[in-house]
Amino acid sequence: MLVSVLRKLVRAVAVLLLVSFATFTLMYGNGPGIARAVLGTQATDATVRAEVVKLGLDRPLLVQYGDWLKGVVTGDFGDSFFTGQSVSSALSSRVPVTLTLIVLTMLLTAVASVLIGVAAAVRGGWIDRVVQFLSVLGAAVPAFIVAIGLVFAFAVSIRAFPATGYVSPDQSPSGWIESVTLPVIALLVGAIANSAAQFRGAILDTLSQDFVRTLRARGIPESKVVFRHVLRNAAGPGLTVLSLQTLGLIGGAVFIEQVFALPGMGDLSNGSAQRGDVPMVMGCVLVTIVIVLVVNLLGDLVTAAVNPKARTR
Repeated sequence: MLVSVLRKLVRAVAVLLLVSFATFTLMYGNGPGIARAVLGTQATDATVRAEVVKLGLDRPLLVQYGDWLKGVVTGDFGDSFFTGQSVSSALSSRVPVTLTLIVLTMLLTAVASVLIGVAAAVRGGWIDRVVQFLSVLGAAVPAFIVAIGLVFAFAVSIRAFPATGYVSPDQSPSGWIESVTLPVIALLVGAIANSAAQFRGAILDTLSQDFVRTLRARGIPESKVVFRHVLRNAAGPGLTVLSLQTLGLIGGAVFIEQVFALPGMGDLSNGSAQRGDVPMVMGCVLVTIVIVLVVNLLGDLVTAAVNPKARTR
């Protein structure tokens, strides 16, 4: 088990370095273009060349990446080319908002998907048909459309929740819950639709295995067969889909934060990309990669914990 964890950690670090270098090369490969974006289209060629030297973009790309990587290790992501604000400072105030949406959505998705998947696979009949229909419908409707509908229904019509804004939990726990409820629900619809369908299929496949018939023949209660044995064997595919949902949730959070005016990482990365603020975009990309790798690693560890067969991978 320990060897498997170490192998996964080494693999995650390798992926992090490879993706960060590829992204850095794409972002910083055009020094004059970056300098002109900072100075504006009216800047002269001489001014652009001077700005390239000032920003250190005239150095070899490997040297720039090495310096950037050293700074990242020490917590220094550089400074914005436009505002001069520290990238680390900007991320420290934005990442918690996005992480709140992702973590809450993932936890609620995991619980709801298991319960819905079990109900659809075990009960069958009309419950299964309804779950399949809602899964297709939920996966087909974009999250921002759901978000807009929730705003009109619960923020504008009945005023049960605020339409925009974010309240941190240390300021007001109740205000925090109200401010994240609609955004989380908007992300939940698509996430549960995809994950519940996967859990349903995995549970159905496991229920048809010979060991399940043996357990039932021994007189073991159906609830124990399903929740103690079937779920453990069906957890792998479901948890894999849950971990893959992370990237989709991060992408969905960009639009959701725009709809609800949340000061999260999606709003920061979107604005920085439009301005061409390369250090800020690079910081957002790195944090996104880390989040995805951590979630995938946790998904593998949870899968290994509930299913001993996965511990040798």
